[in-house]
Amino acid sequence: MSTQVINKPDTKSNTKRRHDPGYKVLLHNDSYNTMEYVVQALMETVSLSEPQAVSVMMETHQTGVGLVTTCALEHAEFYCESLKSRGLTSTIEPAE
Repeated sequence: MSTQVINKPDTKSNTKRRHDPGYKVLLHNDSYNTMEYVVQALMETVSLSEPQAVSVMMETHQTGVGLVTTCALEHAEFYCESLKSRGLTSTIEPAE
């Protein structure tokens, strides 16, 4: 009678679980929406406080692109589409 040896997988895997860095929601500057409108849109679509929304708007205005938030892909897509539906230019990209 032969004995069959079954190799069990090592419980300590050599592959580490990668942390999902999330996705950046970016707002791009434009020349047709007022600063007040952009602040209001950020507050209503992404639930930013007024100081946070003003900060994002100013970063966008001064540098051409501003970081709205970093979050999971589904939320990032939702925020991006919500901003676009208000006439703002928004994109998402991996955080790392």
